[in-house]
Amino acid sequence: MRSSFRFAVGIEDTFVPHAYPGHRALDEYELTQHYRFWSEDLGLAAETGATAIRYGFPWYRLNPAPGRFVWDWADRVVDRLDELGLEAIVDLVHYGTPLWLDNAFLNADFPARLAEYAATLASRYRGRLGAWTPMNEPQITAMRCGEQGLWPPRLTGHDGYMKLVRAIVRGVVAAQRAVAEASGGQATFTHVEATFRYVGETGAFAEEVDLLRARRFLIQDLLAGSVDDGHPLAGYLRDHGFGDDDLAWCAANPAHPDVLGINYYPHLTTTEYRTGETLPVERRPRRNGWTAGLEELLRAFAGRYRRPLMVTETSSLGGVEQRLAWLDASLELVAGLRDQGLEIVGYTWWPLFDLAGWEYRDAHGPVGSIWSRWGCTTWRPMRSAPCAGGEPRWSTASGPGRRGRRHEADQDLDPAGRRP
Repeated sequence: MRSSFRFAVGIEDTFVPHAYPGHRALDEYELTQHYRFWSEDLGLAAETGATAIRYGFPWYRLNPAPGRFVWDWADRVVDRLDELGLEAIVDLVHYGTPLWLDNAFLNADFPARLAEYAATLASRYRGRLGAWTPMNEPQITAMRCGEQGLWPPRLTGHDGYMKLVRAIVRGVVAAQRAVAEASGGQATFTHVEATFRYVGETGAFAEEVDLLRARRFLIQDLLAGSVDDGHPLAGYLRDHGFGDDDLAWCAANPAHPDVLGINYYPHLTTTEYRTGETLPVERRPRRNGWTAGLEELLRAFAGRYRRPLMVTETSSLGGVEQRLAWLDASLELVAGLRDQGLEIVGYTWWPLFDLAGWEYRDAHGPVGSIWSRWGCTTWRPMRSAPCAGGEPRWSTASGPGRRGRRHEADQDLDPAGRRP
């Protein structure tokens, strides 16, 4: 029997509120003025024909001090979601922590503080919010916060990466348990992970590429309690401080998702290696993997975890026709894979409207100078691939793009979202 299917959109909700000299706070709701236009934005989500929305509440704003919670804005948002009939899949953490939690994810109380926030949020909206993501893209979080030194606590190297992995796994387990208890066992959980592919002349970089390919699955493997001495990364973990006690803890405390979400962007997900280029992986060029890359990754996650899958983020940077082409091609692929028996239960176009690039944090110009056109807000109900059966459900008017009221600087961008 064919499983039901969710069409969803998502609002970019990166929250990295810690500012340092030369590094600005990064709150996408602030930069896109979602705090001002939240009701209209949720209305736009419903107008696309979506029945679900991936949505995050800013932990650092709702929980501005230890044990203190502020609910007035969140209450209005949840009322609006109810009014529109949109099912929210709630992000608890989207890269950042409250300002008062010193050392961010490495704070000794991080798992307990996240569990407290999760339980309080789930209790307040019990029966109204039922689908939860404990942490968006834990792999990206571990890389940017623990390995690359970009976001708090700004660690570097393999040891830093593994310190973040340990904290993330324990935090996700604590949050998932807290929500499950607060909801009376009625909550469902969608784990959302970034995906990566490595192509090109990889043989010249075999050791690095083999490690990166194995690490793609590491955090989900740990959450599944499936990492033991036979795991390909067992030696790597021990070399960098993740010992037998940690492995035993993970095996005894799994956090299984009801749905496993994968995030795939055709223009970002695939890294190309070229002989002679000695660059860190984050600076290597990207190759557009189009639908072949998405299919490869969906099959890999399906085979490894045997869980229902959801495309929890996808879109394509570029002009309207480019985005429409990706919408059609990716939904056609998903429909075909469902016909072949893969249990894919949803698809999310992310973001609903255009966003400020993460480089805003390290830049000095106005937000409009790093505006990225990935959005879909001028889609109208009634266009989709036949994933759910029946007639198509989505259509477009003038095509994707954020409404001009946000930033006058948008008018100076070319159709691909770049300044001429």
